[in-house]
Amino acid sequence: MSAGAPRADLSGVRFEDLVEEMIRRLGEDPKREGMARTPERVARAMAFLTKGYGETPEAVLGEGLFEESHRSMVLVKDVELYSLCEHHMLPFFGKAHVAYIPNGRIMGLSKVARLVEVYARRFQVQERLTDQIAQAVWDTTQPQGVAVVVEAYHLCMMMRGVEKQNSKTITSAMRGSFLEDHRTRDEFMRFVTSVHPPL
Repeated sequence: MSAGAPRADLSGVRFEDLVEEMIRRLGEDPKREGMARTPERVARAMAFLTKGYGETPEAVLGEGLFEESHRSMVLVKDVELYSLCEHHMLPFFGKAHVAYIPNGRIMGLSKVARLVEVYARRFQVQERLTDQIAQAVWDTTQPQGVAVVVEAYHLCMMMRGVEKQNSKTITSAMRGSFLEDHRTRDEFMRFVTSVHPPL
């Protein structure tokens, strides 16, 4: 299709039919036994992998915020995450480390992982994902500070393009006391980079 040509309106076409056409254009037979149900499987998989578009931090937290006088760092480390690169729709995966310093309220620990999921289950770039997680904790709990580090491997680099298998991307986002006080930030980074034996 040329740059000036009008785009076809595909809004009424079933997702499964679009996948079937993609399979056909890539040189495979979407009707053969092994692929006959692939379009519906892909539709279900994509709905799950992008379910974050239908979720908000506030809804995920629900009643998971509690009044508490604790004012020291809370760190939830090694939260597994799986997302889709918005440039190639290929997975990237890794871990998020999320810390905050409460200011009269704490959140249930599982809610930290759920906040990560809200934004990971969308088309993403790692830089934005990291920032969105930090901002969600900042907005919903109103703490003294928030710090997030994400470490991830990107299949768009590993399977295609430069095909580098061992390159890991690390991003960070800070708010409040983590940004303003280097001692707090340094303590967080020591916790994140330290290696602990399994419990």
